[in-house]
Amino acid sequence: MNIAFFSTRDYEKNTFAELFREASVPLVPSFFEYSLNQDTAHLCDKFDVVVVFVNDKVDAETIKILSNCGVKHIALRCAGFNNVDIASAQQHNISVSRVPAYSPETVAEHTLALMLTLNRKTHKAYNRVREGNFSLNGLLGFTLHQKTVGVIGTGRIGKAVIKILLGFGCTVICHDPIVDESVEQMGARYVPLSTLLQESTIVTLHCPLNESSQHLINDDTLSLMPDGVMLINTSRGGLVDDRAIIKGLKSKKIGYLGLDVYERESELFFADHSTDIIQDDNFQRLTTFPNVLITGHQGFFTQEALDEIAHVTVSNIINRDNLVTV
Repeated sequence: MNIAFFSTRDYEKNTFAELFREASVPLVPSFFEYSLNQDTAHLCDKFDVVVVFVNDKVDAETIKILSNCGVKHIALRCAGFNNVDIASAQQHNISVSRVPAYSPETVAEHTLALMLTLNRKTHKAYNRVREGNFSLNGLLGFTLHQKTVGVIGTGRIGKAVIKILLGFGCTVICHDPIVDESVEQMGARYVPLSTLLQESTIVTLHCPLNESSQHLINDDTLSLMPDGVMLINTSRGGLVDDRAIIKGLKSKKIGYLGLDVYERESELFFADHSTDIIQDDNFQRLTTFPNVLITGHQGFFTQEALDEIAHVTVSNIINRDNLVTV
């Protein structure tokens, strides 16, 4: 079985290559660093499977080209599948698999890292001390204990976040179209979205990106939040309207902003642009605020998560004929 990997980084190759060597069926991988899209899809001629990541663009036209090349399966090595036209894949008899849950604590812990870094300003303190500046001016934070945190999305990652927050002594309210009784048993409480936004000192996003959640955080929803709210997004960039949050930062409606994802991150993340002129004006504007912390989609990036992603992806490839599309 010939397999084409796209958007591949060095840290993934060794893990996948070892699993392929141990596989029960012959698997022949080819690793490409560039992304999959309409321009690169023609390279998949004679490949049975393509393996893609979060920023590959697998739209209808790309899928049509893949079908003409003989591709029978698209394996996502991530949980989200908003970048794949599922209906088009079904029309071309191409099955699609994903990794629905991998080490949810990995992303949950990164979420808390963003909260604590923004709150206690440890990144600023680190730089000050290295320069011999031990002044505490401007480093004042607040205690998480007894603060109300709103968690939007209570899937496995959301639940892992809730468990940690409860350990900090936070009051946790949450919103999800599907009520999970185990979340309530932990001590969190489901409320309407408007109530969550109005009552939360911190709002953290852990929901999938789809038509109903696109720009969930916008001018209208921001207006419901208390002044100085902390907003965290480690889910998908499209959940947030970056123009609205820039306005929210300027008006001080948003007091703290932590992002591990960005709506147009495919043009930026997972590559070194340190010598480039970044053309995205909104992203550049966000980086100028002293109360904004951005990481480059590294919430998933632990050894445990990478191992689990690789194992599930390879299993999906081997068992692709028995899988139901995502």
